[in-house]
Amino acid sequence: MNIGSYTFDEYVVMAAAFHGNPAPGLLIGGYMVELAKSALPEGTIFDAVVETPKCLPDAVQLLTLCSYGNGWMKTVNLGRYALALYDKYTGEGVRVWIDPAKLSMWPEIRDWFLKLKPKREQNRERLFDEIRRAGPGICGMAPVKVADSFLKKGSMGVIAVCPLCGEAYPGADGGMCRGCSGEHPYLTDAVAARDALCESGPKLRAVPTTQAVGRRALHDMTRVVPGESKDPAFLAGQLLTAGDVCRLHTMGRERVFVLEDVDPDLEWIHENEAAVAFARAMAGDGVSFEEPPREGKINFRAEKEGLLLLDRPMLRAFNLVEGVMCASRQGFLPVEGGKRFAACRAIPLYLARTAFDRAMAILEDGPLFRIAPIEPLPTGILVTGTEVFKGLVQDRFIPIVKSKVEKFGCPVSGTAVVPDDMEAIARAAADLVADGARLLVTTAGLSVDPDDVTRRGLMKAGLTGALYGAPVLPGAMTLIGRMGPARVLGVPACALYYQITALDLLLPRLLAGVDMTRADLAEMAEGGYCLTCKTCTFPKCPFGK
Repeated sequence: MNIGSYTFDEYVVMAAAFHGNPAPGLLIGGYMVELAKSALPEGTIFDAVVETPKCLPDAVQLLTLCSYGNGWMKTVNLGRYALALYDKYTGEGVRVWIDPAKLSMWPEIRDWFLKLKPKREQNRERLFDEIRRAGPGICGMAPVKVADSFLKKGSMGVIAVCPLCGEAYPGADGGMCRGCSGEHPYLTDAVAARDALCESGPKLRAVPTTQAVGRRALHDMTRVVPGESKDPAFLAGQLLTAGDVCRLHTMGRERVFVLEDVDPDLEWIHENEAAVAFARAMAGDGVSFEEPPREGKINFRAEKEGLLLLDRPMLRAFNLVEGVMCASRQGFLPVEGGKRFAACRAIPLYLARTAFDRAMAILEDGPLFRIAPIEPLPTGILVTGTEVFKGLVQDRFIPIVKSKVEKFGCPVSGTAVVPDDMEAIARAAADLVADGARLLVTTAGLSVDPDDVTRRGLMKAGLTGALYGAPVLPGAMTLIGRMGPARVLGVPACALYYQITALDLLLPRLLAGVDMTRADLAEMAEGGYCLTCKTCTFPKCPFGK
């Protein structure tokens, strides 16, 4: 059976020349491509999407104008041997795949495709003959419409020149190219090679302690008292006197490095200089840092009480640079004014200029840290539930929510208890917002029970941007959104039984004005499982971290 205008044997030769060998997947792929092309209206200008990177993309490139280079073919590795050709303007097209249900008549193809027989036991001649005779008969085909994102040709955007390797790269990748950020596949690249030449640092010479009198210490020297303290006894730049010799000896310092004997060139940055440069780039609104550095380290403090916001990808990229480090508390945690929450430093006494430049390039789009002030908002509390409304069950939600919001200084502007009635819920919610609530906390009525109509009532009252459900236990059925000028937080019934829930994780974020997305909620999954300890120590526990 022919593959387009080629005989099977002609296509085998083409496949071998293009692919290196006439792989069975590439031969079947030829039939798949031609089957998809035959199903498109004549004259269709099409693009391709392939669901495996193995063999099949080459069939597309052999038999169509679509290729990786021109951007008309995209690979989405779903692990399925399938492809789709679609109108590049409308997204309408067809998808073709190898259908295992159609392989029963072709045992050699079945054993190859389903890996039922080791390659050395396969009969290649018989396999090729079955492929030729089966043709597109082993394939399934169905109409598809691809997502709009596949109809747009990507643009590299602004082109920047990497400050480390000097090569051009997409500026959207950050302050340096992804290769210099550590994503290159090479054991050694140009930048790494330069770093390796100066791994040991500048030439430093230590002098006997007795000869250091009248000179200045090159770096902080730490005195450790086991179980009591660990502090710098001598600071970088400190003038050493005769009286210091005995103290240095008791610290085990028979030799010391002095400033006068060091003349590093521009290829080296002292740890203190590097730490100060890092701190200035990292600190954003509400963040201060301690100068001068101590032991090459700088601590960050919150200037005021608020929510710690940090750029996680930037923090990770910074710590991928050899010779530097930054450690922080978890993001989205409330921090007290004046308290330390992070520190950074250069690890060696002298940091290679290339490593310093790399780290600074990552911080170029900073800041890394910000403290978002937590703004107390007038809070309306809406309790839904016919049993509570009728007095059959005593309400406990209002006092629980009241105590939690008041910890953040939020005044309760109003409360309401309504039955499980959509209209009543909508009226009460609208009234609480109209009366000045800028945070509306609704309770109960958020389960999968068909009788729970709280969400529908809130929607009727004007709820927008609603996100329902979070990967947090307890609190999976939490709801967040907006209603006019007010933020909305829907609290499920678990808040009655558990001391700490998703409410406690989300409340400070909403009060700090953080706009939550589904991706933000998804990030909460790690650490989102509460151990419900008998003695709760939240927030000094892993929950929410």
